[in-house]
Amino acid sequence: MIVEKLLLHVLIVLAPVLSYSLLFENRKIGKSPYFLGLLYGASASLCMYFAYYDAGLYWDLRYVPVVLSIFYGGPISGIITITALMITRTAMGGETLFLAYISAVVACAVPYIIYKYFWKSAPKKRIYLSIIIGSWPAFVQLIILLSYLTFINKDFIQLDQDLFIYMTVFGLIQMVTFVFTAILNESVIERNLMKDEIRRSEKQHTLGELAASIAHEVRNPLTVVKGFLQLMAGEDERHKHYYPLILSELGRAENIISDYLNFAKPEFKKIETFPLPLLVMELSILLNPYALKEGISLTHSIESDAVITTDRNQLKQALINILKNAVEATPKEGRVSIKLMEDGDHVKIIIRDTGKGMTKEQLSRVGSLFFSTKEQGMGLGTMVSTRIIESMGGRVDYTSKVGKGTKVSVTLPLNMMLDELQV
Repeated sequence: MIVEKLLLHVLIVLAPVLSYSLLFENRKIGKSPYFLGLLYGASASLCMYFAYYDAGLYWDLRYVPVVLSIFYGGPISGIITITALMITRTAMGGETLFLAYISAVVACAVPYIIYKYFWKSAPKKRIYLSIIIGSWPAFVQLIILLSYLTFINKDFIQLDQDLFIYMTVFGLIQMVTFVFTAILNESVIERNLMKDEIRRSEKQHTLGELAASIAHEVRNPLTVVKGFLQLMAGEDERHKHYYPLILSELGRAENIISDYLNFAKPEFKKIETFPLPLLVMELSILLNPYALKEGISLTHSIESDAVITTDRNQLKQALINILKNAVEATPKEGRVSIKLMEDGDHVKIIIRDTGKGMTKEQLSRVGSLFFSTKEQGMGLGTMVSTRIIESMGGRVDYTSKVGKGTKVSVTLPLNMMLDELQV
């Protein structure tokens, strides 16, 4: 009978995940931690209400929704779920109500403590963590129960063979429940990430085609104008002082057009194999005078001797754009650092600054055309840098805190295949 009852609880626990993915995933309310807290809170309360009573104990999966709400809904969602659980338990009353309060507080402490570590982990590792941490509330309940039987009420229940069978069945079903719910949650997260990536790729593709068509049309007349101005510069002495300014502005226009073309389709003209530590040192030497001029300390740290095969100049230009942005975002007496390190079969170049940082809304728009935190910026440099890195099979990740600075992680594959590059 306990198996049938606990399987009903499995369906109750799965209900919030399934209802979210089917009904609320694409709605604004579905992203609210308060709404998720209510869903998981209802699930926990129903599990307690339909608990199976035998061997002197109530058997239910009340803590599965609690742990899931903390991990996948956030701290606010967890607090709402725990509150719903405590209200339901208080309404039910009973001799061991104070033990339920102690159990709830202790059981929920660990998920809250490792919440940040949980989201820093890979998806597969998050599933394992859900299973391991999900066993913690059951362990807490067992310890509190045994303590109660030993020191307070020795006649409360009988420690017979049936009790151990129930405990084994309960543990197995709880573990299976965590496996299913964690996999479902991770699949929802992965699907959302894929949708965002598809939308971003479509935007970049459209922008690339637009940039290429405009750039090609504008570059030809600019080249003609520049050529005739250079010819006229030696003939007309009256307006000679205007020519450097005109040619300078034409050169700037050509650079912008070249950036648009580079975004549309990065060209890797010279593929070579080279050590990344030398490139990092070159970047530090190249931009150190600029940083010193702005009163900023620029340092580098090398923890890898990785060698990769790609277009050195294009990679260098992309990193210069990112590093220059970091320097420009940092106030005087601030710090900018470059760190090279290996991460499995990838290599990471991490650029940190102690600048003004960015809000979540600004972070979501980094790499978009015409978005820049600089007053006169167009966001073109960041967009081109991201495009170059992605064309090399890598990725660029931004994390930032307002008032504390920004971290940019450039990840590149070590075993980069030549045919993967868009030559």
